[in-house]
Amino acid sequence: MTYNFDKVISRYGTNSAKWDGMALSMGSDMIALSVADMDLPAPPMVVEKVAEVARHGIYGYTDPFPPYYEAVRSWLDKAYDWQVEQDWIVFCPRIVQAVSVIIQKFTAPGDKILVHTPVYQPVAKAVTINDRVLVESPLKLVNGRYEIDFEDMEQRMQEGVQIVLLISPHNPVGRVWTRDELERMANLCIRYDALIVSDDIHADFIHEGHEHTIIAKLSEEIANRSIICTSPGKTFNLASLEIANIIIPNETLRDQFKLGLQQAGIHNPTFFSIPALEVAYTSCDEWLTELRAYIKDNIAFARTFIADHMPELEVIEPEGTYLLWVNCMAVSSKEEDLVEWIQNRARVSVSFGSSFGPGGEGYIRVNVAAPRSVLQEGLERLAAAYPIQP
Repeated sequence: MTYNFDKVISRYGTNSAKWDGMALSMGSDMIALSVADMDLPAPPMVVEKVAEVARHGIYGYTDPFPPYYEAVRSWLDKAYDWQVEQDWIVFCPRIVQAVSVIIQKFTAPGDKILVHTPVYQPVAKAVTINDRVLVESPLKLVNGRYEIDFEDMEQRMQEGVQIVLLISPHNPVGRVWTRDELERMANLCIRYDALIVSDDIHADFIHEGHEHTIIAKLSEEIANRSIICTSPGKTFNLASLEIANIIIPNETLRDQFKLGLQQAGIHNPTFFSIPALEVAYTSCDEWLTELRAYIKDNIAFARTFIADHMPELEVIEPEGTYLLWVNCMAVSSKEEDLVEWIQNRARVSVSFGSSFGPGGEGYIRVNVAAPRSVLQEGLERLAAAYPIQP
């Protein structure tokens, strides 16, 4: 392996939401397997580029120029076989910001917006904090795999859903939606005249046997009611540089979204974000290939460790993302019991299921994008404090 993903780098003292935030609230003796950023450094080429532009010394206002758009277009073509026009691409710092602007521009207070639960809550919260009605269509767990309940989804859409917020691949359950599932979702949106907003931020982590399909690729008709949100933030661990690419084929929707950004005062990218994106998308393929292999091995390691030492737990097989969704109901369906075991006794920080809304109770989400030794220590702590003893 060319890149050393085993190296442990302390993130304390870097204003890390995951590590410094955990230490402040729970103590620095904890291990963080929670917030969905990686405890692995960005590609060396990106680090070098950021250092180079930092040395320039003038950090004035910046704008996206043609190399940015070409880098995004090239990446979408190479990664997803999706050819987009330059005009379709709109810069926005973060996907959650984009979702909030979309909600404000394309719906009115009291309108209904659908999500599939359990779900990444900042996206769901963008609905309620903007005084819209969150419509929750629960995913079904069938033979260890989550599926969309299309009968339930259609029933809820008949009640006047204006937007379907799609997480693709899904966070936290790790599903990579099949082309057939996406077509069924899209047909419902056409039938009931709903806008599709797809958060594809984890799309670069698709596991063997699965393929990511961007829903807007299905047809021109679907593209015209789709807004696709992408970002290098997860892929290259650049979240705090704040850059997302919002792809809007429909010119009318795009103009409205741009107006919403202006009304929110969102415009110039940060000084470092575009140089980092351009290098990541054009020069880091080998790094990403090795990273994916490392994460694949981490997933296999975690799955085997849990099966050997905590066999009552059920790891939902992830089809995408670097997150594991783990059923802990054999220990307890009560979250306070899981908190006592994992947080208070094992001293490990994970994302507890209730934070993902209905259907999350009794589950935890574990982030495996960490050096193997950190992941191993976290799992060993969980096993040492495991309430079910042989």
